[in-house]
Amino acid sequence: MMPIMSINKLPQIREAVQCLRDILQQLNSQRSSIEEDIHSSFSELHKTLDTRKSVLLMELEVTYGLKQKVLQAQLDTLLQEEAAINYNCGLTGQALDGGNKAVILQTHKDVGERLSDLASQGLPLQPEENDQLDLMMEIEGLRKSIHNLGTIVTTNAVASQSEASGDGLEQCVVGQPASVVITTRDKSGGLCKTGNAIISAEVCTPDGSVADGEIVDLKNGTYEFQYTVKKEGNFSLALRLYDQHIKGSPFQLKVTSSPDDSSPTTTAANAASTGSSDGGARKRSAKSPGSRSRQKGVRRGGSLFSTPKKKVNPIEDDLIFRIGTKGRNKGEFTNLQGVAACSEGKILIADSNNQCVQIFSNTGEFQSRFGVRGRSPGQLQRPTGVAVHPNGDIIIADYDNKWVSIFSSEGKYKAKLGSGRLLGPKGVSVDQNGHVIVVDNKACTVFIFQPSGKLVTKFGSRGNGDRQFAGPHFAAVNNNNEIIITDFHNHSVKVFNADGEFLLKFGSNGEGNGQFNAPTGVAVDVNGNIIVADWGNSRIQVFDGSGSFLSYINTAADPLYGPQGLALTSDGHVVVADSGNHCFKVYRYLQ
Repeated sequence: MMPIMSINKLPQIREAVQCLRDILQQLNSQRSSIEEDIHSSFSELHKTLDTRKSVLLMELEVTYGLKQKVLQAQLDTLLQEEAAINYNCGLTGQALDGGNKAVILQTHKDVGERLSDLASQGLPLQPEENDQLDLMMEIEGLRKSIHNLGTIVTTNAVASQSEASGDGLEQCVVGQPASVVITTRDKSGGLCKTGNAIISAEVCTPDGSVADGEIVDLKNGTYEFQYTVKKEGNFSLALRLYDQHIKGSPFQLKVTSSPDDSSPTTTAANAASTGSSDGGARKRSAKSPGSRSRQKGVRRGGSLFSTPKKKVNPIEDDLIFRIGTKGRNKGEFTNLQGVAACSEGKILIADSNNQCVQIFSNTGEFQSRFGVRGRSPGQLQRPTGVAVHPNGDIIIADYDNKWVSIFSSEGKYKAKLGSGRLLGPKGVSVDQNGHVIVVDNKACTVFIFQPSGKLVTKFGSRGNGDRQFAGPHFAAVNNNNEIIITDFHNHSVKVFNADGEFLLKFGSNGEGNGQFNAPTGVAVDVNGNIIVADWGNSRIQVFDGSGSFLSYINTAADPLYGPQGLALTSDGHVVVADSGNHCFKVYRYLQ
C-alpha cells in the first residue's frame, strides 16, 4: 500500500520540482537584470560626475581668465607709466651732465610737458579686481545620498500561505466598485509587514473577458484589489502572488444587478476553498493610513492594430515628449525593449522585466497593458520584441520562453510559434506577405514563419560574413519587402531580400557619421530611408536606402542612454525605447 501511495505522489513531486526550477531560473534572471541595472546606473553616475567636473573646470578657467585679464591690463598700464617717467628722468639727467644751458632749458621744458601730460592722465593705482577664487562643494550631503543610493527590494511572501478577504471576494453589484484585501504571509504563516510584492488579479468570465481593476499596495504587507464589473453573471476571481494562486484562488464571484440579489452558494463555496469557518472571511481588513503606491492590476487587452504609416527624411527634429520612469505600475518600465506603432494611433512597448506589453496613444496617454509572467503558453517571461500584424494581431518575441506569442488586438492569447526552434528571439517584424520575421539573437539566425507557425525559410549563422550575424537585434521591412537587420556586435546593418539573399550592408565600429557602436532598433519610412538606434553611441541616425548617411535625429534636449527598439508613429514621429532612462521618447521626423 505504501509504495503505491508514494508512486501516486510522483506527479505532484515532479510538478513541484519544475515549479521550483522555474522560480530559481527567474530568480537568476532577475539577479542578472538587476546586476546590469546597477552597472548601468553607476556608469551613468560616473558620466554625470565627469560632466560636472568638466563644467566646473571650464567655469574655473573662464572666471580666472576674466579676472586675470583685468589685473594684467592694469599692471601693464602702470608698468608703461613707470617706464615713461624713468625715461624722461633719464633725459633730464643726461642734459644736466652735458652742462649746455640751452640744452638744459629745452630739456627741462620738454620733460616738464611730458610729465604734466602723464600726471593729467590719472593712474589706476587702486586694484580693479580681487584675488578671490573659492570652491563650494556640498560633499557631505552627496556622500550621504550615495551611501543610501539604491535598495534591493524583495519580500518573503509565498502564495500558499497568503489569503484574501472582503465582500468583493464573493459578490458585487454591476457598475459599483468592489474591493478585496490580500494579506501576504511567509512560509511559516507569519504576517509580512512590508509592501512591494508582485501581485496580479483577474476577473474573468468563461469567454475570457475581464473587468477593470487596480491593485493598491498599502505598504504594510496587505494589498487592496479595487475593481468594477460591467455585467451580471458568474465570474472567476484569480488572485496570484508571484504568478502562483493564493489560498482559495480562483474564487467564485457572483455579480448581480442589485445588492439584494446575493446568493449564499458563492459564500459557501469560497469559504470551503479558503478553509474559513466564518462564511468566507467576509469582514474587510482596515486600510493602511500611510501612503499608497499603485501597482499593476488586471492586465487588459489593447485596441485593434494594423501596419503603421510612415513619414520621410528629416530636416529638423526635436523631442516632443517622454513617458515613463522605472517601476512596475502602468506607465512605468523596467528594461523596456521593443517598440511598435499602428495606424490607429497606438504605440506598443515591450516592457521586458515587467513581463507585459503596454499600449499608449500617439500623444503618450496610457491606454492598457496585458501579460502575465510565466513559462506556460499565453504567459510572458521576457518580452523583447513587439510587432503588429495587418490582421490586428499583436506578435511578441519572448526571449526567455524561446518562442513567439500571438495575441489578439484585445490581448487575448491565440497561439505560439517557433517553440523548439528558437534559442533567444529578440526582435519581430511582419513582411508584406503577412509572414512573421523573427531575429534570433542567440542562434544568430533570422527565421521567417507563416502566422500558423509553419517555417517559410531561415538564414544566417554566427560570424562576421555578409550572411552572418553576431548578436542580431531587431528587424524592419521596406516597401520592396526587403528585410533590414541590425547586427549588434558586428556594428552594422544588413539588408536581405524576402528569400534571405544578401543585398547590402553598411556601418562600421566607431563614433563618426554612419558608424555604430552596437546598433539596435530599426525602422523604414515610405521613401525607404532607414532609421537606426545606435545603442553604444546613444543616438539615432538616418540613412538612405543604399546605406548612405543622411542625418541624425536631434536628441540633445534630453539625451538618450542605451536606446533599444524604435518605430515610426502614424502621425509621422519617431518613437524610441530609451532603455537606460526607463522611458520612451517621441521625436519629430519632418519632411
